[in-house]
Formats: sequence, structure tokens, C-alpha cells
Amino acid sequence: MKEHRSARGRDRKTHLSPDAERLVTAALGLANAGSRIEDRFWEAQLNIRIERLLDGGHAQPLHEALDRLHQTDGEAYGALIESVEECAETVSFEHQGQRWEALLVAAPLIVWTRFRIPSGPISTELTQTLASHWQAHTLAREAKLRLVPMLYSVDQLPREHVELRRLTRRLAASLINGATPRLDLKSLPETAEMLADTRFILGVVAAPAGQPLFRWQELDAGDHASRVQCLEQWVGQARPNLEPMLPGCGFECLLPDAYHLNMRESDRRVRPYSIQAAVHYLTHALDMEPAALKASIAVYGKDRADEYRIGLSTGSDDEVAYGIVWPLLGAESETDEPAPLEQIRELLRSLGVSDIRSWPDLREPDFCEDCGVPLYPNCKGEAVHAEMPADIEPEASHFH
Repeated sequence: MKEHRSARGRDRKTHLSPDAERLVTAALGLANAGSRIEDRFWEAQLNIRIERLLDGGHAQPLHEALDRLHQTDGEAYGALIESVEECAETVSFEHQGQRWEALLVAAPLIVWTRFRIPSGPISTELTQTLASHWQAHTLAREAKLRLVPMLYSVDQLPREHVELRRLTRRLAASLINGATPRLDLKSLPETAEMLADTRFILGVVAAPAGQPLFRWQELDAGDHASRVQCLEQWVGQARPNLEPMLPGCGFECLLPDAYHLNMRESDRRVRPYSIQAAVHYLTHALDMEPAALKASIAVYGKDRADEYRIGLSTGSDDEVAYGIVWPLLGAESETDEPAPLEQIRELLRSLGVSDIRSWPDLREPDFCEDCGVPLYPNCKGEAVHAEMPADIEPEASHFH
């Protein structure tokens, strides 16, 4: 389950607001429901209140309720965050006497490179081409689609559920009305430069209430296609059109699907590419073999493991040349089989890195006091700033 971005433990209040109290009560009810009919009751209670808060721009009760449940009841927390995500990425509305349901969708790209990963506007012609392939190969016959002409980085996506619902509603209205949505795509934040990262094409898909949105929901044999078949067709048609936008990059296309589902899936899928891209970058930039690299791995979190940090060193045991964060997502934990630490070790070995050191004791997350970036373990287990050697060629060092 993906953490919400805005709640902070230090801001937790002893007494919740009335809206937050009712959200907590309904989420606990849903988590402990004994039948589907009771599930539907609590889901309706949650959705009515959450939609009202999101449409009114009042996110604080949601943050309070999520924060309280995060500390007290993991199952109820999961139920509430799932309801919040659903309300943020879906809207329903009337148009010419017909009830419509709309869903915010994303087509993620997992991208890796030794250079710069592009983001930014997509031409009108390419947007129309991608929309045609998306429509033909992944959507149900009666569904309609509106794409945003933008290749988003994670840093440029809406950061709050209120903003996300507003975007969903605006795109859905433009889709049904046939108007161009008013979106401010020129003042989006700068994109952090990473060796491996995700890029997203966003849109809204809508269909009459009760009708399928996707081809894998179609019941007629002539229209139905499995998720695997839809992905194969999407990759075959979309990839040649996307390649010119990503020069010098390798990339993997994920199946276009619901926004939050694909946010979680892309977070999971980018992790091994982050390590592969870092090893590839260092060995080429420094003209060295992978066996000459040293890797140090430590686990970080407050009450439980939240992430592993990997420091890659090229010489001195005191320094780290490049650092990677491997977050634990949803229900993942150190006790999984295979354990995350073993997954990281195995990946490093497969890349040719054999000098691997690890520190299993949980540490408080460390960040640089000057620039705020994470600190990474060196070969002595000390948390240090990742910095490339001073004699690196300038054109290869723009990632640091």
C-alpha cells in the first residue's frame, strides 16, 4: 500500500476533527466487516465523505484520519487509503441524460540511461497516435479516452489527492464535452535527474455507468483480450512511437491502467533498473570493471524497515561514488521470501559486483544538512554523501 504524502507524525493531534473521527470509524468498520453487504455500507459512508472533502479542497481531516490509523490499525489504514485513492482517481457525472463513470489512467515507462531522461510536452500528432493505439488495444468498445499531451516525471505529478481529483474531473468534463482541458503544463516543477526513473502519460477513460472500461472486461469473445495480450499489443504499437522521445535511453512499457495501481507498480519495477543503471554508469564513466566496485547496504526506518540504501564505492572505503534507494512498498518487509536484502545482493552479483557488505541493524534515515539528499553507507558502514571522483569527465557527471 502506498503511503500518503502529507501526513506527518509530529503533526498528529490528540483530538480528531468530527470529519476525521467519522472517517476513522467507517474505516475500522470496513476493515472488520463480516459480509459484502456490510462492506458496501461502509464503502458508501467513506466515499460520500471523502468526495465531499476532496471536492471542497479540505484534505486535513483525511490526513488526520490516515495518520491516526497508520499508528493504530494497519488494516483500517489500508482500507481508508484505498478509498481515498479511489475517490481521487474516479468521478461520475450526468451527460445528456446518461450517467458516466470516469477513471484517471496512466501509462508508465520505466526508463534508464547514462545521460538525461527527457520529460515535457508531447506533440499533438504523437498524442493523437498514442491515443489511437491506447483506445484500440486496451479499452472497451464503448469507452472514450482523453490523453494529456505531456510526458510527466514523478516530480511533476499532482502531489495531493485534492489536486488529483480536480485533474480527473477536469479531464472527464473535457472528454465528454469535446473541449480542450485547461491545464497549466508550463509551470510544472523541475525534474530531478536520475539514471533510472519513471515517466507517465496520463489520461481519463470514461464509459456509461455499468459498462466496461477495458478490453479485459469485455465479455464477448470478439472484443475480449487478456491483460497480457493488451500489453503485448500496446508495446508493439506504442514503443516505436515513443523511442524518438527518449534518445539514448532504454525503457520498458507497462500496461496502461488505473493511476494509483500503476504508481505502485512503477515504483516496484524501477528498483532493479536503478541498480543496473548505476553500475553501468560507473563502469563506463570511470572505465572500470564491475568487479572493481564495492557495494554497501544498510536498512533504514524509524519503527520498522522502510528502505534499503546502497552505496557504490570505487576506491576508498570512506567514500561513496553513487547511492541508490530501494524502498519497501506496501506489505513488503525484511521477512519476505526472498528477503529484499537478498534480492539486492543477487542483483549486484548478477551485474558483476562481488564485494558486497551489509549492516542489518535498523538505522534512522540520514540526510545531508546542506542539500537534504539521502546519505548512503560507505564500506565502513558510515553514512556519507555520495560524490563522484573529482577527475570524472564533466559531460558524464551531470547526474551529481
